[in-house]
Amino acid sequence: MDVDTFINANRPDEGGDTFQLESSKLLDIAVDGTVLTKAGAMVAHDGDLTFTGKSNAEGGLTGFIKSKATSEGTPVMEVEGTGHLYVADQGKEIQIMDLNEDESISVNGNDVLAFESSIDYSISTIGSLAGSATGGLTNVFLEGPGSVAITTHGDPLVLTPPVKTDPAATVAWSADNSPSSSVNRSLSDMIGQSSGEQYQLEFSNPDGFVIVQPFEEVGPQQ
Repeated sequence: MDVDTFINANRPDEGGDTFQLESSKLLDIAVDGTVLTKAGAMVAHDGDLTFTGKSNAEGGLTGFIKSKATSEGTPVMEVEGTGHLYVADQGKEIQIMDLNEDESISVNGNDVLAFESSIDYSISTIGSLAGSATGGLTNVFLEGPGSVAITTHGDPLVLTPPVKTDPAATVAWSADNSPSSSVNRSLSDMIGQSSGEQYQLEFSNPDGFVIVQPFEEVGPQQ
């Protein structure tokens, strides 16, 4: 195609919601106030925006991901002002969810991309999985109202419990469906070596849901 056709075909869409996908891998956030994003996710912006990094400290606006070995994390970035912010994360697919005031989800720290400032959040670690191949899971609890953008490697699959999942492939779950951990010893004996899949998350509440991806994501994504 010629240059003008290319430019017109790939311009940002006008109007729309605060969180709007320009493609399956690029999120356009119409900022009018404050939003929070994963640090390092910004690819472009316009308007009058200021960016503030938030330090990795327990309790407040902390890192999404906390490494047990180093106590380092990937910090959030607070974006304030008026304009458009374009964010992406390693070419991953972006999923947008709008949470009502009485809705909440728990998301793997690797997979949180952005959320509106109206969202309340806290960080917790599933310590019982500390001995697994994933080194434990650090999850971000997000409570509405507001929009949340999460990322997945490939198209997600939403499952209804009861179900067991590989922690490294588990993206998120409904907050009323907290998992327990289990170990499948038979998987550890496969092909004569230990398998990370022996450590599993077990979800039992049939009223909840679990989101998995076709990819095993181990450790923080820098």
